[in-house]
Amino acid sequence: MGYMILAITFVAMSAIIFKQSPIEQNQSYHGFSDSKVVFGIPNFWNVMSNLPFMIIGFLGLYRLKSIAKTKIQYMLFFIGIILVSIGSSHYHLNPNDVTLVWDRLPMCVVFMSLFSIVISEFIDDRMGYLLLLPLLVLGATSIYVWGEFNDLRLYALVQFYPVLTIPIILVFFKSKYDCTLGYWVLLMAYVLAKALEHYDNLVHDHLRVISGHSLKHILAAIGLYILLLGYVKRSKVVDENLQENIIN
Repeated sequence: MGYMILAITFVAMSAIIFKQSPIEQNQSYHGFSDSKVVFGIPNFWNVMSNLPFMIIGFLGLYRLKSIAKTKIQYMLFFIGIILVSIGSSHYHLNPNDVTLVWDRLPMCVVFMSLFSIVISEFIDDRMGYLLLLPLLVLGATSIYVWGEFNDLRLYALVQFYPVLTIPIILVFFKSKYDCTLGYWVLLMAYVLAKALEHYDNLVHDHLRVISGHSLKHILAAIGLYILLLGYVKRSKVVDENLQENIIN
């Protein structure tokens, strides 16, 4: 049942996205509400709110030994988070299409490595591992297509297909680990973060001291930190059928 829903979701989402005309980058995207200069740093809070990503990425690498035996997927996930901090900061210092590439490329590493991790933990360990490289290539290709042809359709698929399907995987498949709440928290944080991004100006008008986009960074980082805590605290679930065979 789970496999069927995943396949239908992929086909339906691909059809909806690619049925559209090429999606061009809206230049108004670069016009953030908070452009305050502090200590000579333009767009100060949009830049500095990326610092939590750096901290979480290094914390993840530091705790890598206690997270999983097969570490390449998790290592790339946390390296991607560090690169998001660097790339997003670089972008917000001078928002334009060129610097936005270095914001979105690390995000693709995070999206695709996390998707690979979820597949390994919930569906099949080897499958997730083997899909890691193709997923990363797909993510990088989506950035190339956008940069070369000004078409965001593939990038939209790369970003939103995992967001739609990870909840399906969490519901219909059983993890080999306990303590999977962190994935749900991260998903909710992501949805709320996108809402804050959308209402950047409105949030800034009401709060004055900080904008929706800066809060987006902070909320997403909180979600990632809670996921990291879950990784550190969890333990492997013993398969009941295997345990029964061992006992017998």
